[in-house]
Amino acid sequence: MLTVSQLAKDYQTAHGKKRVLDSISFTVSNAEIVGITGKSGAGKSTLLKILRGAESFDAGKIEIDGEAVFPDSGKEGEKLLKRATAIHLQRNFGLWGGPAIENIIRRLNYQIVGTEALPLPDHYTYPDLYDEAMDILKLVQLDKKALHATDQLSGGEKQRLVLARQIAAKPKILLLDEPVTMTGPDTKQEILDVILSLRDKLNIPILVVSHLPEVHAYLADRVLFIENGKIVKEGDPIQVLKYFLKDMAEKEPLLAAEVPKSCIRACDVKKRYSLIRVGEVLNIENFNLDIFEKQITTLIGSSGAGKTTIMKMMEGMIPPTSGVIEFIYHGEDFKLRKPKKGGDEKPVFGNENWVDIGTYNENRIYLRSVISIMNQEFSMSVNSTVRDQIRFRLSMKTRHAVDFAKVKAAELGISPQILDIIYRIPDMTTEEKDKVMNELGVPDNIFSELFPIIPSTDVDKYAAPIFKSLNLPLEILDQKPDEISGGEHVRAFIALSLATAPDYLFLDEPFGDLDPVTLRDVTNALKRINKDFNTTIVLVSHHMDFVKEVSHRAVWIDKGQIVMDDNPEIACAALIEKSRAKYLNFDMEKLIQMNP
Repeated sequence: MLTVSQLAKDYQTAHGKKRVLDSISFTVSNAEIVGITGKSGAGKSTLLKILRGAESFDAGKIEIDGEAVFPDSGKEGEKLLKRATAIHLQRNFGLWGGPAIENIIRRLNYQIVGTEALPLPDHYTYPDLYDEAMDILKLVQLDKKALHATDQLSGGEKQRLVLARQIAAKPKILLLDEPVTMTGPDTKQEILDVILSLRDKLNIPILVVSHLPEVHAYLADRVLFIENGKIVKEGDPIQVLKYFLKDMAEKEPLLAAEVPKSCIRACDVKKRYSLIRVGEVLNIENFNLDIFEKQITTLIGSSGAGKTTIMKMMEGMIPPTSGVIEFIYHGEDFKLRKPKKGGDEKPVFGNENWVDIGTYNENRIYLRSVISIMNQEFSMSVNSTVRDQIRFRLSMKTRHAVDFAKVKAAELGISPQILDIIYRIPDMTTEEKDKVMNELGVPDNIFSELFPIIPSTDVDKYAAPIFKSLNLPLEILDQKPDEISGGEHVRAFIALSLATAPDYLFLDEPFGDLDPVTLRDVTNALKRINKDFNTTIVLVSHHMDFVKEVSHRAVWIDKGQIVMDDNPEIACAALIEKSRAKYLNFDMEKLIQMNP
């Protein structure tokens, strides 16, 4: 049994001490699943880290099977919590290579020797460790994949293997932090069913942090709703979820689709990924897709189906093996266009040209100036104000900025091809940025030399119409990311992506970590952006309700091929049926409409 009494946690910020958890008290019995929900930034993950012994706490008591830990328990208290708990973190695929069963043997061997060394098959401990590891794999329904290499497993199988490694630690309490957030409906169902089966098989308390109401409705015996660091509602999952969703905004209408006009076209695209000794793992072949101007199109499908790879080829971040991906680019005649319903002027270009984004050409850098990208791991610099970060984006994402950079690059001895790569760097993930910067050997100050920062006063002119559509106060311009709420952070990043009024916006599952109340605000904001600025938006998402609400069209991808291209309601329903996703029987809209 787990008992938490009057637990409190403070963080030191630039503005002084901030209490993130306040007087948290609850009990979880053996063989009970307790869900923890709340808005983004409510303190849910912090609570799990404290229970794990990875974070200190400032007041209260944690008791596990009669052993108590206090704020001043020090290293002994930390060790007790780490021995007693195992945690499954969101987006975690920390696995060893080799057969799946060896991951479990290594974890079991840690209990004996203190490291995850793999004992030799002829070692006296190996047969017993092997048998115990197989029993654990049976618990997560992976025994038939025991000898498969980890890199051959599907996303759902990897998640279950990570979960099996936590079970191998023989915890008294299992902590699950967003265990299914970034997975497709089929993978979610697999993992949720395994968690349900573990409740009785392990007979230990299980805590599940998730912002997805459908997860708690399917899994939890009880739910705790945390708001402003306090438990404000506790009890029956449906009643607590109804309370949580009571302040959700109304859906705003989606702009009616016009007669389809292609603005992006993928023609006979091929991309093949393979691993040595494993063979082909993704084969996109003869892929053809048109994206229509002024529409919101979402790519859906199982984890590992090829959606992100297709998106990255469209973004020009990775080249296809063969075939072509082209965009309409409005040529060199610079002019201004107003948003449909008034507001500040928006820069666009006159003559339509098709530009290949997959291979180097002199027009590609100009095309990239009208494209914005928001990755899964999006983040804003914690050391700069929103204004400064928009200034940086404005300094790069205009034709005039590119013209200046080309002249400056020639002065510095930088070839047009290298400039083309440098221009792509700000749209990369952090990991990709570091790798490319190291490979090119360019200094950190290269951007300030090639793209001089525009005057601060110009930011207001560009930001005002975007902030209005995103329902953001302009005061946020002069705040840093840690000074605004989680929902404001997401919308501020969207504003950053849209500040230069791009023709194309690509979003690769950037909203997977958002609670439903905040997600509704972001969904409405995307609809307004599409309506007010005629922005063509391409998304990847696993969240079926979000897809149905935000999209004009959904394209179901499986194994690198298009299975269905249809109305989002129809395509999502077909994917849900194929996935046998029972957890999606939960009707959030019906719950919202019920009397509080």
